[in-house]
Amino acid sequence: MFELSLMCPEDVIEAVSDALDALDALSVSVEDADAQTDAEQALFGEPGMPPPKDGWQRSRVVALFATEAQAQEAQQLLALQDFFAACQVLGLTPLADQDWVRLTQSQFAPVDITPDFWIVPTWHALPAQALRSIRLDPGLAFGTGTHPTTRMCLRWIARQGEGPAAAQALGRVLDYGCGSGILAIGAAKFGAVDIDAVDIDPAAVESTGQNAQANGVQLHAGLPDKAQGLYQTVLANILATPLRVLAPLLCAHVAPGGHLVLAGILERQAQELKEAYAPWLALEVADTEDGWILMTAQR
Repeated sequence: MFELSLMCPEDVIEAVSDALDALDALSVSVEDADAQTDAEQALFGEPGMPPPKDGWQRSRVVALFATEAQAQEAQQLLALQDFFAACQVLGLTPLADQDWVRLTQSQFAPVDITPDFWIVPTWHALPAQALRSIRLDPGLAFGTGTHPTTRMCLRWIARQGEGPAAAQALGRVLDYGCGSGILAIGAAKFGAVDIDAVDIDPAAVESTGQNAQANGVQLHAGLPDKAQGLYQTVLANILATPLRVLAPLLCAHVAPGGHLVLAGILERQAQELKEAYAPWLALEVADTEDGWILMTAQR
């Protein structure tokens, strides 16, 4: 395999990427050429908000080709294009053969939520101390247990689910914006038996069903209209902007005495979330990790 590396200005990235794809590149990636420097530019905004810019001022474009001849031909043909005039070829280098599956797997290790509750990829053996575990592989849906927001939600579930009255403590559970289904599965592992897991993304719904089956737990996965009635526990690990919008809907699902558990919130966003939910419930910060917070309320 051979790697063709280019430096390109913002206004030609799409044209260069399309051309590389047409020239049989196995993959094309674009990254900020100024990453890890003072000139680095973030392009990501909150859901529903446009990014601050469409692209970086200078981007490093990397294309992989099966053979050196293909990479050289692509380089030569690109050089003839008008849009390529402001670009620069950084290099053409061979890549050693690697087991990409094994390399990807090596990036995901077991994650401890509590000393005896672990998230374990299927290619790892269960740690000896894991009295409870979720077997979950990285996929298209968010939620592998590595992000602080997921860990905080699972820690809350574990605390509620300790002891013989676990099922009663968690009660009927709604996981709103379920992603991989990891929170719903966690609730099932701690005794909850009536669980709805919903998401706007059909791929997440499918992933949740598959992960539940792989973990031997029962839950109902579907689109958001699947959420009906009142729940003792309502979980939503999304982001601050959609959580603000969803405030009346989520609060309406919380049963008397029930709990609302929200994550995906930065520490600086605590007050705006409190204000958004104040007409219905009094949110408080229940946990914090790496600049993220968990907010909870009880009706």
